[in-house]
Amino acid sequence: MKKIETIIRKSKFRAVKEALHEVGINFFSYWDVTGLGNEKEGHVYRGVTYSTSDIQRRHLSIVVNDDFEDVAVNAILTSAATGEVGDGKIFVSEIQESYRIRTGEKGSDTLK
Repeated sequence: MKKIETIIRKSKFRAVKEALHEVGINFFSYWDVTGLGNEKEGHVYRGVTYSTSDIQRRHLSIVVNDDFEDVAVNAILTSAATGEVGDGKIFVSEIQESYRIRTGEKGSDTLK
């Protein structure tokens, strides 16, 4: 099993969610996060400089069977990309085990 964590633009969340649903990934967790980016300058609006170093993003956490890793990553890559700096990141890590609390089942069947 793999855990896929991705940080994306909030404006691309709907597209990513739909892309994941299209490939059969219907369960994941998400939350709003604030991070620091590489941009050092602020933007000026009506004479006031606003900091753009604090960036509002959405963090998704998805656990999939090994055979869904490439499918999920490709769905995120194609739906979240704008081609601009700040599109986000994807991190993939190994999950050793999972358990279904209700039944006590363990293993990859708990993801179904």
